[in-house]
Amino acid sequence: MRATWAVVGVLLASASAQRGADGGPADGAPAPRPAATYSNEVVRILQRRCQQCHRPGQIGPFSLLTYDDAAAWGETIREVVESRRMPPWHADRSVGKFSNDRTLSDDEIFTLLSWIDAGMPRGADSDLPPPARFAEGWQIGQPDLVLSMPEDFRVPASGTIPYKYINIPWTADEDQWIQGVELQAGNRSVVHHILMLVHPPGAERAGRPRDRARGTDEQAFGFFAALAPGNPAAVFPPGFGKRIPKGSEIVFQMHYTANGTPQTDRSRVGLVFAREPVHTEIHTRGVFNTFFSIPPGAADHEVRAAYRFPKDSVVLSLMPHMHLRGKSFEYVAEFPDGSTRPLLRVPRFDFGWQLSYELAEPLAMPTGSKILCTAHYDNSPANKANPDPTKAVGWGDQTWDEMMIGYINYYVKRPGGGEQAAGE
Repeated sequence: MRATWAVVGVLLASASAQRGADGGPADGAPAPRPAATYSNEVVRILQRRCQQCHRPGQIGPFSLLTYDDAAAWGETIREVVESRRMPPWHADRSVGKFSNDRTLSDDEIFTLLSWIDAGMPRGADSDLPPPARFAEGWQIGQPDLVLSMPEDFRVPASGTIPYKYINIPWTADEDQWIQGVELQAGNRSVVHHILMLVHPPGAERAGRPRDRARGTDEQAFGFFAALAPGNPAAVFPPGFGKRIPKGSEIVFQMHYTANGTPQTDRSRVGLVFAREPVHTEIHTRGVFNTFFSIPPGAADHEVRAAYRFPKDSVVLSLMPHMHLRGKSFEYVAEFPDGSTRPLLRVPRFDFGWQLSYELAEPLAMPTGSKILCTAHYDNSPANKANPDPTKAVGWGDQTWDEMMIGYINYYVKRPGGGEQAAGE
């Protein structure tokens, strides 16, 4: 059997504990479970863990909705499950707990690998569960408002396409509180990512002049929502939300990549308004460093950045961002008493999956606490995704450039305790 040794060891130890001295079942030991078939176990794992992406029209490269689908891809399933590459989840399991953890349990891995080793038996149709139901169209449900690009953007067949900043009309006559937000690409084949930026009327961006000159304050201060591989729509709990002030400027930052034929795109965003009063405003900030240069051939170049909280705050989620030379990323909390706590370690960053990590327990950050971000980059020939290991690499918009951003979602606490009142 080719199941991972760690999983096999755990299960053999469990089985040994359940056997008596004569090799038979020990008194009180549960009866051995039936051999896994597609119908009685495997399909349920696929429904929970895989089908959200692996179905027609979604990001997965093949469907896993039927037995024939799963059997046709059995060896691929074995490889990505054994190596823990799928479902995509890149956090070190020894650091932090996350409410949206996608990892397969050891038991789920053993079940899948045992089923493949047994020849992928189908089982009885009477054991099949009902098909999983997925939201079609908008993942956030029917939006209250849909905003689209004013006109189609023509994407050339080839060449470098600088980021496009497209103004989206916003005419609300009062502040709007957003409970759910989802960006949709009009043409998935050429849209790499979308950032939705919101700039309140007359507000000076808070970045340093040198950051504003580079446009990097967009990543730090204007971020409202994003569409990127693996980054789902955002839905906030009742009483929490993001605010779009009256008179704001809404901008889509569009990253297009040519695919060999002329294309057009008209992307859009769906918004769900808060159904009840919002008492806590969620903020997004990028912790970033733009002043770095990764030497040619460097296999483990380190870049750091930090953010100090000026008020008592609570961190909700983390999302690291780098490009093709990104190797690893780590978040550490540093508290005013000097103590530290690791929050997230991503030992093998994957540019193809821009994942957000939702803390299982929100983290209080007293005034003066810091978020410390450390990124490592591989600019060596050993990095198969490296566009050119002979060149030094610094900050830039394009995929063959680099970025160093540690996004955080957080809210500010009220003086004396509790959440900050919405709009304060």
